[in-house]
Amino acid sequence: MLTEFGKALIFIILGLVFVAMGLLVAKLLRPKNPTTEKLLPYECGEDPIGPQWMKFNIRFYVVALIFILFDVELVVLFPWAVVFQKLGMFAYAAGALFILILFLADFYLWAKGDLEWIRPQQRIPRLDAIVDRAVPRKPSGAAEQPPPAAASAATQTD
Repeated sequence: MLTEFGKALIFIILGLVFVAMGLLVAKLLRPKNPTTEKLLPYECGEDPIGPQWMKFNIRFYVVALIFILFDVELVVLFPWAVVFQKLGMFAYAAGALFILILFLADFYLWAKGDLEWIRPQQRIPRLDAIVDRAVPRKPSGAAEQPPPAAASAATQTD
């Protein structure tokens, strides 16, 4: 008699066998005609320019996360629509609140600028803009001179 752990082990083994068999069948059935175009790192119709390890815009990642977030939240609305009439006013209020939160999140992302693909360049402050220009600068080759009060105190102690 199998315990619950034995049933789980059999289920895991069958899952691994199923995946391995799927990969093996796919390898046997797929066409084997590699061309130079198919061997390129990107198979999207664009010729790759530059090294593969270059930095890319993080906006791709942010937009993908926002898409997945709203996509998953909209999937929740389908079961809600199915049981909407059975649950009555409670389901209507819950769905309206959910949609309101979605719109608020959408407006927040829009106001924050995350939905804009090309953002304006940020102005990075420079040191010479921060430092007061009224203070005279010493030439780089000038030797450090002590202030006059310190010089007179140094001569009095000798």
